[in-house]
Amino acid sequence: MSAILGISFVGLMVIGLPIAFAMLIAGLVAIWMKPGLSGLIVIQNLFSGLDSFPLLAIPFFILAAELMSGGALTDVLLHFAARLVGRRRGGLGHANILTLTFFSGISGSALADAAGPGAMLIKMMRKAGYSAPYAAALTASTAIVGPIIPPSIIMIIYALTDNSVTITGLFLAGVVPGLLIAGSLAIVNHIVSVRRNYRSAPELLDPSPILRLFIRALPALMLPAIILGGIHFGVFTPTEASAAAVLYALLVGRFVYGTLTMDKLPAILFRTALMTSSILFIVATSAVFAWVLTVGQIPQTVAAWIAGMQLSPGMLLLAINVLLLLVGIFIEPLPGVMIMVPILAPLADAAGLNPLHFAIVVIVNLTLGMITPPVGGLLFVTSIVSGVQMGPMVREGRPMLVALLIVLALLTFFPALSTWLPGLLGYRN
Repeated sequence: MSAILGISFVGLMVIGLPIAFAMLIAGLVAIWMKPGLSGLIVIQNLFSGLDSFPLLAIPFFILAAELMSGGALTDVLLHFAARLVGRRRGGLGHANILTLTFFSGISGSALADAAGPGAMLIKMMRKAGYSAPYAAALTASTAIVGPIIPPSIIMIIYALTDNSVTITGLFLAGVVPGLLIAGSLAIVNHIVSVRRNYRSAPELLDPSPILRLFIRALPALMLPAIILGGIHFGVFTPTEASAAAVLYALLVGRFVYGTLTMDKLPAILFRTALMTSSILFIVATSAVFAWVLTVGQIPQTVAAWIAGMQLSPGMLLLAINVLLLLVGIFIEPLPGVMIMVPILAPLADAAGLNPLHFAIVVIVNLTLGMITPPVGGLLFVTSIVSGVQMGPMVREGRPMLVALLIVLALLTFFPALSTWLPGLLGYRN
């Protein structure tokens, strides 16, 4: 059964079938080839995979981000970030990083960051004299902060896949790593800007006083604080926080910025439904795949095999990182979590690794796959919105990938970077 599942899945991926369908069909074939199993198992697992209250947070967080974007959020954050750091050497590159970091605290999605503010940021950088491939590569690399800084869709899915961590704990654990990623990219941008003499282009910046821009951006910047603060102080659960985020985004877009009008709502709701359905379809089909993995005792077999190697916790993490980097090249982060976590989490637990630390390592690692060919989703999205071919963009992105791998190494071997903040606020796992 395990061999059938693996061969079917790899074969379907090789011929280019979308991963959700590959998981579903591979699961169907494995169940069909196993005597005594009914096809009703597939239907049961499709429904049970979605029968989870925390999953309601996904459409609400997506809707909140869409409402904020429809309410002129991108312009507000961009003008504030550009005014804050835009006068420095490589200032618009720094503004790109800062804007997407701000936006990541609202969208929870790397693709949303790249497709939304990314296009505007690339256009502004090109006007300032930055090469188009470099601007696109920096945007794609920075967009991976989206799934790391809370709220994060992939963290919600991870917490549902591994019961040893909570959504709130993961949200808190992602703050410092997300800031580290942004900081490492800022260092790369500064070095490149000095070498290439990328100017600050003050004529492209908003001339308004920075205090005025900050006050205008403050309602948007408050959303992540409201979400995390409300959850931490027991005002609402993570799922309830997502609904509160929608209400807050609606009020801010309509009454603070005044640009969220009724005629924009149908398109906003349509985009939300489209993104939500694609995510939840992956969740549902991965439930079938995970059921076959469990019945075939694949997690137990892999765990026993690796345990027999008697690796130290450090060597185990190193081996898992190498494996996940290879997986991330071919599989997007969301299905990667659904497939790999049931197999790897028991190994981490047996080795005595902190579940939050391990979760952040897995999430950051798989997210890096979004900027590595051939499957890298961020490369495709950024290429479309910028009009830049993938080849030059990948070449320009090499220093950024090196910086991100260094951050991954730091997160791997210094657990406190991901466990300090949750521990400080009382979340020990």
